[in-house]
Amino acid sequence: MYNRKTLDISAYLVIGPENTNGRPVKDIVSAAVRSGFTIVQIRSKVASAREMISLTRDAADAIRELGLSEKCSLVVDDRLDVVLAAREEGIKVDGIHVGQSDIPVELCRKYLGEDSIVGLSAQTEELLSYVEHADTSCIDYFGAGPLHPTQTKPDCGKDSSGKIITRDFDEIERLAKVSPIPVVVGGGVKAVDIPLLAKTGIGGFFVVSAVTSAADPEKAAKELTELWYKNAR
Repeated sequence: MYNRKTLDISAYLVIGPENTNGRPVKDIVSAAVRSGFTIVQIRSKVASAREMISLTRDAADAIRELGLSEKCSLVVDDRLDVVLAAREEGIKVDGIHVGQSDIPVELCRKYLGEDSIVGLSAQTEELLSYVEHADTSCIDYFGAGPLHPTQTKPDCGKDSSGKIITRDFDEIERLAKVSPIPVVVGGGVKAVDIPLLAKTGIGGFFVVSAVTSAADPEKAAKELTELWYKNAR
């Protein structure tokens, strides 16, 4: 029923209403998926639970209207309650993405079931060692970064002292080699970064503003996906 078996993190869009310059989330999701994005994450730190459910419905509708519900996955950031409530309302949401300080992945797996997607943001400090030795029995992919500092998530990549640790391409290539599950990398990613990212062997890239804030989201999304598939290993 859900897309765990067909999960494809090649081109990963993270979106919330605070990222779209006032444009409907549904329209931008549709533009991105139409242009080759393979997974969408609904993420908002300002939306209420009911607003999150509505955003999830809009994204699911956009994907369904393109006939891609079985190929393009939809997940929600952090909010297990939203995923469960959305499913109760008949919305096809494939799973959840959580951070290190969010609800434990074991509980996500317990409540969402074996066919759901569970993603986890990798630990920032000692990243390579963490990913190589982490228990991945309950998760399907790691999210890692940032490649660059980013305004859409200014706390991304901070260590315990508050310093932002960015990742270079050599480190990302090593990360891809040691991780037992696919890794998606983002954080300020732009089109110029995609060819080098694609050559590292990671599972995919994620973006927020490169698509959601673009003057022409469909054109921006298409450029990113074409660069990825042209250069991916």
